[in-house]
Amino acid sequence: MKVKQFAVIGIGRFGSSVATQLYDMGHDVLVIDSNEDKIEAIIDRVTHGVVADSTSEAALRSLGITNFDVVIVSIGQNIQASILTTLVIKEMGVNYIVAKARTSLHGKVLQKIGADRIIHPERDMGIRVANNLVATNVIDFIELSPDYSIVEIIAPDDMVDKSLRELDLRAKYGVNVLAIRGADKKINVSPAAHDQIKAGDLLIVVGENEKIQNLSR
Repeated sequence: MKVKQFAVIGIGRFGSSVATQLYDMGHDVLVIDSNEDKIEAIIDRVTHGVVADSTSEAALRSLGITNFDVVIVSIGQNIQASILTTLVIKEMGVNYIVAKARTSLHGKVLQKIGADRIIHPERDMGIRVANNLVATNVIDFIELSPDYSIVEIIAPDDMVDKSLRELDLRAKYGVNVLAIRGADKKINVSPAAHDQIKAGDLLIVVGENEKIQNLSR
């Protein structure tokens, strides 16, 4: 795996979680926050930590922010600082910007000023939990757009010992199987038509939300 350089600006619950996970995965992670206590609390679990004003171009330039592969703006409460920080690093020429949004309007503004990807942690988690409660065989749920999603579901009993050709999920439900994860945790990416579903398999499928719901029932 190629080691990448990430900068995480704003060390709240979301920012801390992202930063430490990336570090645990072996990447270089710089965390930036205006609160010294937050930096001290996380410094042993990341590569570098700096107390700085993220709305200051001079401060960010001194940190070499444009050299990072990805910059994650995870400022939570201060929407103005979130927007200004995103605008500043965009104008500085940062390669790829991921920004956390508190509301849909906040997200639209971040997108307008150049964020490459918008994250809505609370909304996305709410969607996952709701889908899991409605369809108990849904393990995970990733919304690609308002109409399309990727879900990981437990293979129903009536699929066990049948091949993908026999099941013909694309014709019956309008979904595509991207991968199959077996009980042994091995993942079969782009499974062939003759591959059989086994008891305990997890199917990773993509399709329209309505059609996925039909499948999960």
